Amino acid sequence: MNDEAFQTSIRKLLKTVGVTTQQEIEKAVKLGLSEGYLKGDERLPARITVEVDGLSLALDFDGDINLE
Repeated sequence: MNDEAFQTSIRKLLKTVGVTTQQEIEKAVKLGLSEGYLKGDERLPARITVEVDGLSLALDFDGDINLE
């Protein structure tokens, strides 16, 4: 196994996931505010699941997105 290639591919995947997820959440919140189903003071519970096929690995992360 090429450890450097392995580490680089993990970092690249996580960066892509992080940036894309943030952009999509921001768009969804802006839409919710503009359409009136969000007020702007909510706490939105969130869950992220990471699965890796071939490893039978599934990780769940829970947290909150606070709008105020």
